[in-house]
Amino acid sequence: MFNTNTSSRLLTNHNTPDWPTFFTMLADQAKDQRLQHYYTAGMISGDTPLKDVPFVALDFETTGLDPKQDEIISIGLVPFDINRIRCRNSAQWFVNPNRPLEEESVVIHGITDSDVSRAPELLRILEEVLSALAGKIVVVHYRQIEREFMNSALKSRLNEGIRFPVVDTLAIESAIQHRKFGGLWNKLKGNKPGSVRLGRCRQRYGLPIYPPHHALTDALATAELLQAQIAYHFDPETPISEIWL
Repeated sequence: MFNTNTSSRLLTNHNTPDWPTFFTMLADQAKDQRLQHYYTAGMISGDTPLKDVPFVALDFETTGLDPKQDEIISIGLVPFDINRIRCRNSAQWFVNPNRPLEEESVVIHGITDSDVSRAPELLRILEEVLSALAGKIVVVHYRQIEREFMNSALKSRLNEGIRFPVVDTLAIESAIQHRKFGGLWNKLKGNKPGSVRLGRCRQRYGLPIYPPHHALTDALATAELLQAQIAYHFDPETPISEIWL
């Protein structure tokens, strides 16, 4: 079912650190106790095969797309491995951004001022969120959102950010599409890489259609997508270092 050649050098990112070593360094540098606990939980080795990796899919809904100006208003997460999704351990939080929501963002995600006005601020749930992420590989669809929003949110509140490894299902699908349909010959034939939006990616693997822009549902959709990508394109013995960033 899988193609063992697909995973070979599929993603190249020369800035990817040795995450276990990096976490040890970050644990020593962190000032906030919650961040210390998160880093101290450690990180799996890069040679851990995909079949043994504990994943957690993470999704944010936000007030906009600029992590320096906009805020997280909803967090959804779903723990899983390549064979099983642990819905019972999933979680979702509304987050109070301490500002009125713009009409444009409400139209997209359906979250209103009444949903967030009595919700906790980010720091009140930070320990619980980090505990759910600790020791796991975070899986997202487009890493700039979750990575940059979390980092910026903590910098503005704690004066220190956060770093963590991710598996980006958008980056994986983009690489697969360009490998299949890139190049001059495909261009001459009118073939081109397909859309890497979450819904369109899922359609390629026969996954069901879910309503978009809901943090918990999008986290579940991302978890299922990675399971499908691994089943179709990777050997389960592939080390996590082949796809983490």
